[in-house]
Amino acid sequence: MSTVGLDTRTLWYLSRGTGMVTLMLLTLTLVLGIAAMREGRWLRAPRFVVSGLHRNVSLLVVAFVSVHIATSVIDPFVGIRLIDAVVPFVSSYRTVWVGLGALAVDLLAAVIVTSLLRVRLGLGAWRAVHWAVYLIWPVAVVHALGTGSDVQSGLLPVVVAVCTAVVLAAGALRVVTADIPAWQRGAWATTGVVVMLVVTAWTLGGPLQTGWAQSASIVAWGHP
Repeated sequence: MSTVGLDTRTLWYLSRGTGMVTLMLLTLTLVLGIAAMREGRWLRAPRFVVSGLHRNVSLLVVAFVSVHIATSVIDPFVGIRLIDAVVPFVSSYRTVWVGLGALAVDLLAAVIVTSLLRVRLGLGAWRAVHWAVYLIWPVAVVHALGTGSDVQSGLLPVVVAVCTAVVLAAGALRVVTADIPAWQRGAWATTGVVVMLVVTAWTLGGPLQTGWAQSASIVAWGHP
């Protein structure tokens, strides 16, 4: 195997590995955010400890997603440009799935910027943007499953399944312990179940099916 092939394979592993770590860190960030909420706080730890951990894990998310983007752009095989990583749905390579990744990056950037400007924006505006966190996670999951040429044989399905179980458990605890009307509990529970059922049905009928790589315009030459 040529040196270029080895370099490409290494970049592929770095991209996939940092992508999975980013998803796990996003999951932890989401759970810590839920745990830090005033109403229904269920994590037995001081609030400042949870908030500090949430902030530090968020910084790790930024670090790993930066490496994930860098390795994807540097990899000469896939042909992803830097603009493809920040502007959704302009990539000529796996347009939809790469576009979802760019969308998740943009939402993450919006949350980070507004957090840095929280004092100037005010609590109401910051909270409105911060709700994007709940959208970043499912978008990142679909991006990971849709772009993966190794979904059927790699660790990604296991990582996604574990992260999903953790998010569902945290969300359920939040809904059960929060001081909200019964109809709101029902609405949140129904929304969560519907979203998970749709994503599960799509995963079983798409990425986990034989031939998904070809149908998603993923060329497997040079990659595992």
